[in-house]
Amino acid sequence: MCYDKGKRILSIDKNDMKITFYGHASFGVQIGETNILVDPFISGNPAAQAIHVEEIPADFIFLTHGHQDHVLDAASIASRTGAKLISNYEIITWYQGQGFENVHPLNHGGNMHLDFGRVKYVNAIHSSVLPDGTYGGNPGGFVFDTNEKTFYYSGDTALTYDMKLIAEEFQVDFAFLCIGDNFTMGVQDGIKAAQFVETDHVIGMHFDTFPPIAIDHDKAIADFQAAGKVLKLPKIGESFEM
Repeated sequence: MCYDKGKRILSIDKNDMKITFYGHASFGVQIGETNILVDPFISGNPAAQAIHVEEIPADFIFLTHGHQDHVLDAASIASRTGAKLISNYEIITWYQGQGFENVHPLNHGGNMHLDFGRVKYVNAIHSSVLPDGTYGGNPGGFVFDTNEKTFYYSGDTALTYDMKLIAEEFQVDFAFLCIGDNFTMGVQDGIKAAQFVETDHVIGMHFDTFPPIAIDHDKAIADFQAAGKVLKLPKIGESFEM
């Protein structure tokens, strides 16, 4: 069920969401008949070689920032599927320069309304440059307030008190949080992030792809459990429901 902040029932879920992990920080989320894809980095990830990029469905592609390990396959998937590219103004302008017309720019604090619900672009603390060296604008994350469930996708970020603002506006059912440390939050900051956005269910991302972000899976799960949180570390290619 979906509730407002006063705990009133707004809608009843018809179906669970189907989530597919494509490796690193790339996830597909099926919401009803709509497929959204976030930060597609598959063809350049040796651990994701079993994933067939040419078979990934997408109606919308959301990009949190410009680093290659988040945008590498966006152009090829958008060209094949006709998916709308959604990101900050600088990244969208870059794609427009490559001939993409089905695009939508957002900036921090901005919302867009789609058939499956509302999407808000929220703050992240990181860096951002596109693969050719073009300035990628400020990085961000997304809150998806859908007709079924509400979830937060942090993007690459440090822990920030801005995450508390998310809990003031949304009731977050689950969150995709980076936990690999070194370039982003680690496990302990990921736990605090879950506390800040007030969710007990976390899907880990941005871990194990490169040696500096390898984690101890058992310890990470145990640490979240000790804090009263459930951490899921999906296998690449795994699909599951929330």
